[in-house]
Formats: sequence, structure tokens, C-alpha cells
Amino acid sequence: MSETYDLIIRGGEVVNHAGRGLSDVGVRGGKIVAIGDLSQASAGEVFDAKGLAVLPGVIDTQVHFREPGLEWKEDLESGSRAAVLGGVVAVFEMPNTEPTTTDPDSLADKLARARHRMHCDHAFYVGGTHENAVFLGELERLPGCCGIKVFMGASTGSLLVQDDEGIEQVLRHVNRRAAFHSEDEYRLAERRPLARTGDWTSHEEVRDAASALESTHRLVRIAKALGKRIHVLHVTTKEEMIFLAANKDVASVEVTPQHLTLTAPEAYERLKGYAQMNPPIRNKHHQDGLWDALAAGVADVLGSDHAPHTKEEKARPYPASPSGMPGVQTLVPVMLTHVANGRLSLERFVDLTSHGANRLFGMADKGRLAVGNDADFTIVDLKAKRVIKHEDMASRVGWTPFDGFEATGWPKATIIRGRVVMRDDEVIAPSLGEPVRFSETLGG
Repeated sequence: MSETYDLIIRGGEVVNHAGRGLSDVGVRGGKIVAIGDLSQASAGEVFDAKGLAVLPGVIDTQVHFREPGLEWKEDLESGSRAAVLGGVVAVFEMPNTEPTTTDPDSLADKLARARHRMHCDHAFYVGGTHENAVFLGELERLPGCCGIKVFMGASTGSLLVQDDEGIEQVLRHVNRRAAFHSEDEYRLAERRPLARTGDWTSHEEVRDAASALESTHRLVRIAKALGKRIHVLHVTTKEEMIFLAANKDVASVEVTPQHLTLTAPEAYERLKGYAQMNPPIRNKHHQDGLWDALAAGVADVLGSDHAPHTKEEKARPYPASPSGMPGVQTLVPVMLTHVANGRLSLERFVDLTSHGANRLFGMADKGRLAVGNDADFTIVDLKAKRVIKHEDMASRVGWTPFDGFEATGWPKATIIRGRVVMRDDEVIAPSLGEPVRFSETLGG
């Protein structure tokens, strides 16, 4: 008697830890239960993936969805809609909302807001501060928490831990891998007078490469002394990558599509405020260093650092314009274009967007296209040619720094726990997102 499945994905090129090759995938109860030739099997639903690549579901481990408190820029619904339209099955959302996510109540509030509203699976960072450092060991074990996030440079309010003593206090009390925005606040404060009004090219001078490198040196030194794991977000400099390559025992590394794709000064001259983010878009010397580190295996994950601001906010003359850009919807097509251009293998893309997150954060059942894991898939057409446009963005702000970018490779479907959530640029099964589970919080 033939096997019966809830869903069979037929005839696609499956890309996973075993390599890549034509195969079927069988799903039952939201889990992957078979990979192989399922031509004799039947299913309640069949997804014809002929001519398409079937990837493990893409996980974006750094987004800012702005809720609560800043919903005019984005909210959990609109941000997650952009995510699934971009082929992303799960996101880790950042704590710099209003109020900040720094205690059990604020984390519970975000999880409650996400329920039956977010279209993708989700977890939330808790912000590390001077005030809550001693409680972080308990906070990081709460269900729905992906870890602790610390801003070492230029954030808002109490979400700033710029001193070595503060970093030491945070790391002393955490046991999971803690994530850091690594820029030296002391140097940034000294260099703020270098900002030239209305001249976005000066952003890279204010927040220079040394600001990042000095901060990362300090961070690694403290982590080594305490034997703690750290995750350095959005690394932008060649010198940091060389340094971090020698310290992989404690430090994991994130890169973003925008730092790999846009360069200074051209991006600032063309995009003005739309190119402004922290750490900054840098010159080709640094971008080449990021690509070298990617090829050498130093970079562990890709995150979009999706951080939208309105067009009106971005139009203010520098430095009054805020830093941050949307990116969760464009991560997949931008990076698949680098795959098409030969800068990145498809297997390495999968490692950066699925396997890396699984390894670093101890995801209990996500990040691997393997029997027993959640049936999460990003199904892409590697040959599709599309132009990324402002008007196609689901983010509430309605713009992208990649407007006009000619992409080769496009997400055709987003499948989350066996449900086809997005197909052919349309969300067809909304509001099904659930909290991500982590091995280190299962008993929480």
C-alpha cells in the first residue's frame, strides 16, 4: 500500500546538508518525514517544484519590526508579510521598540501581539542593559526568546552598554550566545562633529572603521576572559573579519546583503538617506574583505537588519536623518543574484540563511531540510529575472534601497510547517506564525 502524506513537494532540486539533487519531500503533521523518490505516494496536496530549487526555509536572524511604539514605520503584521513574500520562514526581532524588550512582561507582550497576526515564525531578543544584567540568565531562558542583544554604540535610551564593566556584567550572567551591535560609543561621540549637514558621505567618516574595530577588540577580549559566546552583528570592516577569524572559538559573525552589495561613496551619492545605516555602508576595500571572509567561512549567518524609517524621516538632511533600511523582503533575491553571478555557491547561501542559524542559536527543529525537522521551505526559481521596485514592498514604509536592482533568482513559495503561506507573490495562508523553539529554552 502506498504512503500517504499531507503534502508532497515533487520534482524540485533539493539543496541541503547532503548536497543538491532532484528529489521529492514528504510532509506529515507539519514535519518532514521523507526525502527521496515519492512517485508512488499520494498526498492531500502536491506542490509541483519542477524547475525550481527547494531550500531549507530561510531564517532572518536580525529584523526590527518596530512594534510596540513605532508602528507608523512597521508593525509585526506588515514586517512579517514582507518576510514571507521574500521567502523568509522565521525572524528574530530586536528589542529597541518603545517600550524596550528588557523584562518578562515586555517579551510576553510581543509574543501576544504576534499571535494570529504574524505570518512567519518568530522569536524576540531581550535587550541587555546595566539595569537588568543580573537577570539576563533567567530572561534568556524564557520561551520565545532567541537570546540577549546589546548595543555597544549609539542606540536610544537605556539600550546602550558602552563601558567594559557593563559588557562584563552582561556576559557574566548570560549562558547562551549573546548578540552585539559593536561600535565604540566613546569614539562615535568624539567624531559626531565630523558630520557635514546634508552630506551623507560623511556618515562613514563619523562612524569610521576604527569605531567598529576598537569595539570588537574590546568585546572579544571580555568574552575570552569570561569564556562566553558572542555573536557580532553586521560586521562591515575587512580588519574586523581578519581579527574575528582568529577568534572563532568565542565569536560568530553576521553579514548583511546591503554591506555585500552597496558601496561608498556611490551609494550615498545615489540614495542619500536611503543608504544610511549603522554600521555604515563602506568602501570597496572593506566590501572585498567581507566577501573574502564569506568565502573563507568566517561569516556564519546572513541577517537583513531590516530597520525601516519613513520616506519623510529619511528625507531630513544628514545627520538629522535616521539610520536603518528595510531588507527582509529583498534578502533572498539580492543574495541569489550573487549566486547567479558566481560570487556565492547556492550551498553556501543555504548555510548562511538556514544551517548557520540552526547551529548558532540552537533552534530545536528549524534550519535543516532533514527528516524530523519542521517542514519549512523556501522554494526559488534560480533563473527568474525580476526588477526589485519600491511599489512591490510590503513594508509599511514602501521603499527599498534596492529599487531598480535587477535580480536573478526569486522566491516562488514560502512553506512554513507544511503550510504554503506564500505562492507567486501572494500571501495565501495568513497569520499562521508561531514562536520558534530553542533547545536551551525547552525547559523554560
